[in-house]
Amino acid sequence: MSRVANAPVELPAAVKIDLKGQDLQVSGKNGKLSLVVHEQVNVEQEDKVLKFAAANNSKEAKALAGTTRALVNNMVIGVEKGFEKKLILNGVGYRAKASGKTVNMALGLSHPVDYNLPEGVTAETPSQTEIVLKSADKQLLGQVAAEIRAYREPEPYKGKGIRYSDEYVRRKEAKKK
Repeated sequence: MSRVANAPVELPAAVKIDLKGQDLQVSGKNGKLSLVVHEQVNVEQEDKVLKFAAANNSKEAKALAGTTRALVNNMVIGVEKGFEKKLILNGVGYRAKASGKTVNMALGLSHPVDYNLPEGVTAETPSQTEIVLKSADKQLLGQVAAEIRAYREPEPYKGKGIRYSDEYVRRKEAKKK
């Protein structure tokens, strides 16, 4: 059984928590995030510490308490420091350029691909083959990175495509005659 919920979430000085019933709002220098806590999870605030506990002794309630604790911890880290994902474009003619709320990409298709970023996510392109996504919301950031990667997933023969910077693409040998 997981013991994630037993660990309290320490709140830094710059982060403010607003807990009203089952609505939890976390605000900091990078923005404001909110979460509706499941009714089977009890959240208690003591000074600068949040504690999570299952409302009853069921397996589902214990699992939800651990999940809620992890989500709130990610929210606290996000509004304080923020999250970042780096994508790398690998292929001849593969380029990306971030302009405002749009990422323009040339991915070897017959048309350019324009991806509109949702509210709360920003993109930078330090070089033509790198995209750096930043956000306070870890879940939203991962979703945006996955949607951009889905335009051209890395293939195993030449390694072409869009991959995460920490992703390893296992290469295959070409078919022999």
